[in-house]
Amino acid sequence: MDALRRHTLLIIILGSLVISLAMGLRHGFGLFLEPMSSDLGWGREVFAFALALQNLIWGLSQPFSGALADRFGAARIVVVGGLLYALGLAMMGLSDSALGMSMSAGLLIGLGLSGTTFSVILGAVGRAVPAEKRSLAMGMVSAAGSFGQFAMLPGTLGLLEWLGWSAALLVMGGLAAVMVPLGGMLRDRPSPRLASDLSLGAALDEAAGHRGFWLLCMGFFVCGFQVVFIGVHLPGYLVDSGIAVQVGSTVLALVGLFNILGTYTAGWLGGFLSKPRLLTWLYLIRGMVITAFLVVPLSPASAYLFGIAMGLLWLSTVPLTNGIVASVFGVRHLSMLGGIVFLFHQLGSFMGVWLGGYFYDLNGDYDLVWRLAILLSVAAAALHWFIDEVPVKRQASARAEA
Repeated sequence: MDALRRHTLLIIILGSLVISLAMGLRHGFGLFLEPMSSDLGWGREVFAFALALQNLIWGLSQPFSGALADRFGAARIVVVGGLLYALGLAMMGLSDSALGMSMSAGLLIGLGLSGTTFSVILGAVGRAVPAEKRSLAMGMVSAAGSFGQFAMLPGTLGLLEWLGWSAALLVMGGLAAVMVPLGGMLRDRPSPRLASDLSLGAALDEAAGHRGFWLLCMGFFVCGFQVVFIGVHLPGYLVDSGIAVQVGSTVLALVGLFNILGTYTAGWLGGFLSKPRLLTWLYLIRGMVITAFLVVPLSPASAYLFGIAMGLLWLSTVPLTNGIVASVFGVRHLSMLGGIVFLFHQLGSFMGVWLGGYFYDLNGDYDLVWRLAILLSVAAAALHWFIDEVPVKRQASARAEA
């Protein structure tokens, strides 16, 4: 194996490990909603707002961490992100106020996630892998995040039952710290600056004037709304319906397990089928799955089937969405442009998780938010139908010197 192939394989392995830890730890946050809210005398909106703030901070900071990764490489960004993530979990475990919860689970973990997840890692992968294999490689690394969700969720529940929520979060902070040395070994090489490259400002202007870019952003808003609402509020929704909390954790674990297959398959299909068309069908099927879940009488069996079906669709959007950005705009500013698209995902995440808590406290149920999730699926399917992934045509006069 030559040096270039070894470097590419190392990027994929280390990036997979970092995303697996970052997403696996985050996937269990919904299990803490009920015990923390009950012990500390909060309504569910306090916890939900902190998680909503986390997603908002994650999204707002993602274009900046992506731009820094494009320029200096992913290693430094992952190291800083891992440190902030670990500190945020430790402080979350010691929080006893709404402000402390927002600063730890919201601000610090949100910043940590921006440096350890998809835009930074997939940008590094996109630069290291040939164009014809890029969608598949992104699917593989995204699938690793899914494996982390599956593998770590039972451990999170075990820690919660064994140690209680505070000590469990401190242990999770120690696990997050493992991302620091992993990031230090992630020797990502930024794309060499060429005379034909667009400057950062020109790349932003180009994307801002591209209709498909904004359609992609709006579609990714829907993805964030749905997955974070479900990931945070589904355990509480099941408990409210008289179903044991262990069923909720198993459902989320099934989401992570089947997401491995779904994400890998989406990346593979994106290598030879239209990625916008795949996304259209993905969102339509999501809407049908959510509808079926609400219509069929609720039971552990129906909840498990919902977890399997949603798992196949969960992060399948990620390699396809980032693949479209790379196909249309190239890889020079991939982490930054992918970060802007991801910002809209996180705006959707903020709305989904916060509205879930707000309407629960207001009405005592999640019915309105479930209906919104279904309507948004239809809207996202329509938006992606009009996206074209043909590379942009650039005039020499619009290019910046190195």
